[in-house]
Amino acid sequence: MSRFVFSFIALLPLISLLPLRSCTAASVGHTLGAGSSLSVEDHDERPFLVSPDATFSCGFLPAGDVNDGFYFSVWFTAAKDRTAVWTANPGAPVNGRVSRISFRADGKLALADANGTTVWDSKNAGNKHFTVSLLDTGNLVVADLSTGRAVWQSFDWPTDTLLPSQVLTKDMKLVAGYYALYYDNDNVLRLLYDGPEIASIYWPDPTITVFDSGRTNYNSSRIGVLDDTGVFLSSDNLRVVTSDLGAAGAKRRLTIEQDGNARIYSLDAAGGWTVTWAAVRQPCSVRGLCGKNALCEYLPTLRCSCAPGYEMVDRRDWRKGCKPTFISLPTTNCSTSEKQFTFVKLAHTDFYGYDLGFNQSVTFQYCKSMCLSMCSCAAFQYRADGKGNCYPKGILFNGYTSPTPEGTIYLKLPSHINASATPPSTALDCNQRVAAIVPPTYADTYGTPSSGPNLSYLFWFAGVLGFLELLFIATAWWFLSGQESMPSSLEAGYRLVMGTQFRRFTYRDLKKATGNFNEELGRGGSGVVYRGVLDKTTVVAVKELTNVVQGEEEFWAEMTVFGRINHINLVRIWGFCCEGKHKLLVYEYVENGSLDKHLFGEDISKALTWSERFKVALGAARGLAYLHHECLEWVIHCDVKPENILLTRELDPKIADFGLSKLSRRNAVGDGLQLSHMRGTTGYMAPEWVLGLPVDAKVDVYSYGIVLLEILMGSRITEQMTADGRERLQMSEIMQALKQVVASEDVLSLVDSRLNGQFNPQQAMEMVKISLSCMEERSKRPTMDDIFKALMSCDDEDEHPAYLL
Repeated sequence: MSRFVFSFIALLPLISLLPLRSCTAASVGHTLGAGSSLSVEDHDERPFLVSPDATFSCGFLPAGDVNDGFYFSVWFTAAKDRTAVWTANPGAPVNGRVSRISFRADGKLALADANGTTVWDSKNAGNKHFTVSLLDTGNLVVADLSTGRAVWQSFDWPTDTLLPSQVLTKDMKLVAGYYALYYDNDNVLRLLYDGPEIASIYWPDPTITVFDSGRTNYNSSRIGVLDDTGVFLSSDNLRVVTSDLGAAGAKRRLTIEQDGNARIYSLDAAGGWTVTWAAVRQPCSVRGLCGKNALCEYLPTLRCSCAPGYEMVDRRDWRKGCKPTFISLPTTNCSTSEKQFTFVKLAHTDFYGYDLGFNQSVTFQYCKSMCLSMCSCAAFQYRADGKGNCYPKGILFNGYTSPTPEGTIYLKLPSHINASATPPSTALDCNQRVAAIVPPTYADTYGTPSSGPNLSYLFWFAGVLGFLELLFIATAWWFLSGQESMPSSLEAGYRLVMGTQFRRFTYRDLKKATGNFNEELGRGGSGVVYRGVLDKTTVVAVKELTNVVQGEEEFWAEMTVFGRINHINLVRIWGFCCEGKHKLLVYEYVENGSLDKHLFGEDISKALTWSERFKVALGAARGLAYLHHECLEWVIHCDVKPENILLTRELDPKIADFGLSKLSRRNAVGDGLQLSHMRGTTGYMAPEWVLGLPVDAKVDVYSYGIVLLEILMGSRITEQMTADGRERLQMSEIMQALKQVVASEDVLSLVDSRLNGQFNPQQAMEMVKISLSCMEERSKRPTMDDIFKALMSCDDEDEHPAYLL
């Protein structure tokens, strides 16, 4: 028996090579050993590699936008245009005919420019024997001969194209110029315009909710795959079916292009490409196509034109938009005189987003005078259609003209400008290469996909990989145990953490990621938060904890809990560091900062609308309800305040700093939790803190009630003054004032004046009632689950019209 086991283990390296060899034995030219190379001057005579079935080739392709420039790429052999499906160094072609791609002795693929400088390599190295192969899937693979495992593969580093069986994950992006197809932090696959000045998501349609667009953000796996039959499936419920579904032997690719659209193409018999699916049906709904101060029109080809009074910045590149032919409008001390300005009418036109406000049931003249009185107003849109909707515009971006009645734009121009002439327009060539593409860098994620038809090979390969993975985990565990001892009672919990995305970092890792803790994002009672970048791609927030009173074993215990907590309204914790006095947490980076900056800041552009405020209130309640009632461990936050509620790009709330208080068992709720030191922030702390009483989840309910009232009022509760303005109101006086509001049903006096009367009175009154109940004596306060249900019951704006001033 022992001899059999030994023989099986000895054969493992050979068995693991079977899938690779089954893909490479059919023809010559699909596998090369160390020392192989190809220069640009030989690219016309032969490619570097060809896949076994000759579907794919890789080698040098001319860069059409650069004279004597070449890219090292993979392409479909039968395609007439040799469209690249992967490129080693996008946006930076090598120069001259003596540039070379080499497979070096250390196992690296390396691309050298004409002067011998290495401009790209495959980021893997070792002292073993390696081969490089081009598989039938189009995957360029560097494999270790001793194990048959891929140490690098092009499928892990996509450029603008996804091939069938290639997996798109949360760590990857398909990029073309300023456009990207990627999984956002809410788990939804999106298209993003990320320009030099402005970033904007445009697919799925941002004017409707995730669920209304047929997606879901509850699946955090973030994975998408295009199969051989013409179906693309994504973890967010997106299911795409091509028009040639099931066509036998069809060669497909999913590509994001320079016009910002993502399309699936099929290769026809003549070597041409046919579009079988497109993400965006209305091309002008793509953001940034024509740049700032420009208009997009589909006639039926895409055309860009400058708005009247504007001219192109660069006649070779519409992305740079248009500049005014006049001195920019003043942003301070602006005149309201109609003699100094004229308004140019553009029918069926809109500039999506960047509204300075919204007014309903107003006259055209009122809308016009409003734009005159606003220094930053560059135009206004007025929609008569029986509603009289007025939208002042601060930035002329995402402009488009449509045959359908989208409303009318009135451009605000100096009166001396002659804007009667029709601005020149130019057809947009969306197929041109753009030299300013930023090369993407992403972390390795998946192993080599099998491309052989024999399923027995697949099962053998999966078994070997499973064995090697177990061996690797065991070795890593032994290594970590040797580096720093772990409390033995917690080993099982830490193994569970190791099986998730939760990760343990070294202090050196985080020091490097944060640039020696250079960029501070904020600070509070629990520590300082710094901005960091992991693997050159993932932006994170790193919190250096101060005044940590827990011992080593208690800190490790909290870490095992953090690794299992995951909710859409909680900031995700990716890992931690525990080295002596250094204790740090690594969080996901949330783009729009904390709620306090939007509620109390002086920047009016950051002020939240009513619907955004209600969304924040609802999301924060949902997150706290999860911590109190649904989490694997019962968690009290103990420091709920606007500074600990972060807002995503779409202004969805995420609660931060949860779990930094001492964790307790769920059955301890009734008896309360005695913490070793007081936590929280003055103004948000429940009375039981001050009285030194044991606390329970109701301390979070109290704090949430204060935050809810501040969301409504747009100001700090602690800054509320008496009528004469001499003294600050006590909490008892505030509660009495709230009771009077509820009795009189006059909530208008409490609502933030910056909303200009645009709010939902039923929702506002419900928020006041909930806030008041949260400030009651502890036993009378509702649970967070009750609060969430109460807010959900009035989350229907159609049934509750807003006040109009």
